Amino acid sequence: MQEITELRSDLSQTTKSSRMVKAVLSAVLVLAIISSTIAKYIPKTGKRIPQTLSRGWGDQLIWAQTYEEALYWSRSRNKPLMVIFHLEDCPHSQALKKVFSENNEIQKTLDEDFIVLNLMYETTDKHLSPDGQYVPRILFVDPSMTVRADINGRYSNRMYAYETGDISLLISNMQTAKKLLKAEL
Repeated sequence: MQEITELRSDLSQTTKSSRMVKAVLSAVLVLAIISSTIAKYIPKTGKRIPQTLSRGWGDQLIWAQTYEEALYWSRSRNKPLMVIFHLEDCPHSQALKKVFSENNEIQKTLDEDFIVLNLMYETTDKHLSPDGQYVPRILFVDPSMTVRADINGRYSNRMYAYETGDISLLISNMQTAKKLLKAEL
């Protein structure tokens, strides 16, 4: 009889420990979900309805539909334009898009200080492919409609290419585009 009582006591403690472990794991899961939700950049104007024009590069950003529209917005709002050339089936484009869209500093800077356009096709403007047509490729255009050939990536054979490890360089180039805007215009 005493053995049965001891077994029941041990079983009760095991059940309590199991419940405690489940409760702790549930709390950790809830905290992880909350922190990932809070960590995402939300524009000052509040959460926006995602645009299909973002193609995953920053769903909360307002994207221009065409190069001509982007140039107009750049000029009328006196903001630099960032043009991203990419392809859906390109693994380098997909990898850059993931890092780009998850970087809060990039998303915040683009939302506040840039006009953005992403293209999955080449334009007829040869200024947008000064060293060839490759993807991913990111160029900056100032409001005077000048493609900034002096703001480029780290590769000599693909001057406007950025890879996932080049995000800090891209952020630096974004800051340069903003500074040149203030200094030159």
